[in-house]
Amino acid sequence: MPADSYQNRTHLAAQPGQALLFVFHGTGGDENQFFDFGRQLLPETGIVSPRGDVSEHGASRFFRRTGEGVYDMEDLATRTDAMADFIRARKIEARPSKVIGLGYSNGANILASVMLKHPGLFNEAVLMHPLIPWQPAPQPGLAGKHVLITAGQHDPICPPSLTQDFADYLISQGVQTELVWHPGGHEIQQNEIAAIQRFVRP
Repeated sequence: MPADSYQNRTHLAAQPGQALLFVFHGTGGDENQFFDFGRQLLPETGIVSPRGDVSEHGASRFFRRTGEGVYDMEDLATRTDAMADFIRARKIEARPSKVIGLGYSNGANILASVMLKHPGLFNEAVLMHPLIPWQPAPQPGLAGKHVLITAGQHDPICPPSLTQDFADYLISQGVQTELVWHPGGHEIQQNEIAAIQRFVRP
């Protein structure tokens, strides 16, 4: 799949061989939602921010669902592979020292799905309020990766029990996993931002 297969916003790294950061928006967001945040986090890093190519009542998403928390798993598999092709093409262009992913909600879900199926594409990932409502198969290729999960203890969209289950799964696969909670719901709170800043610090 060509590197421009998704509408996207890109910032090239200041120097060759820098890390490459992919940022993935939530439902209803676009390529601008986390782009500036990514640049603030890692100003010398290349950034790629794709826009989801699925429309749900006019809101952009990365894959289809049939209801709240109910995924079209066939569509998810197809679009996971398409996103992996997009990421792989950008990696070939940039030749980065490492690749970091950051996603929120639906963006965290597509990022997690790519990592589960194509574990060699990312070295580190930040998953903000992910919802993985299935039991992933064992994935030895995840061993040694670094993942930060942030979540709300009263998130009505992403049940905390499923968040904990996914964190436990990652740990069981040898992923260095950090889980940071806040006392609220699906919104992003300041302690998440602070945890992300610590996590991605070079």
